[in-house]
Amino acid sequence: MSELSIRFAEEADIPAILRFIRGLAEYEHLSHTVTATEESLCRTLFGSPKYAEVLIASLDDVPAGFALFFHNFSTFLGQPGIYLEDLFVLPEYRKHGIGKALLVRLAQVARERQCGRLEWTVLDWNQPSIDFYQRIGATVLPDWRVCRMTAADIARLASTK
Repeated sequence: MSELSIRFAEEADIPAILRFIRGLAEYEHLSHTVTATEESLCRTLFGSPKYAEVLIASLDDVPAGFALFFHNFSTFLGQPGIYLEDLFVLPEYRKHGIGKALLVRLAQVARERQCGRLEWTVLDWNQPSIDFYQRIGATVLPDWRVCRMTAADIARLASTK
């Protein structure tokens, strides 16, 4: 029987984290958008300040998946929350309960940190993930849309007088 473990990432995990990011981008047909490097991940995940955190799931001590998250805040609740930016399990390790185990551990972190919400987005074409999230009790909100500004958009807005 395989042994599953989940732990917070360490700096030595950066190559695996980048491999997961690239695997996720390939799955989402977005490989052309990945500009993350080991150096940028080291700076942003383990520097000061830390902008995000990562949970690593390993099966028999082999990294099999990750969850990258950061804190947000709900003004309506007056409480912090956790935003799950990415959840990814390597294809050869799927159907072993790793995705659910990562979400369970993240829910425990949210509870420990007294968060009022755990949120994430899912692409509308990714029906297997939507079904999975609904099976574990998540509500997929149909009436919210993600808004995004790129670095160029931010620069343009920031330069507005």
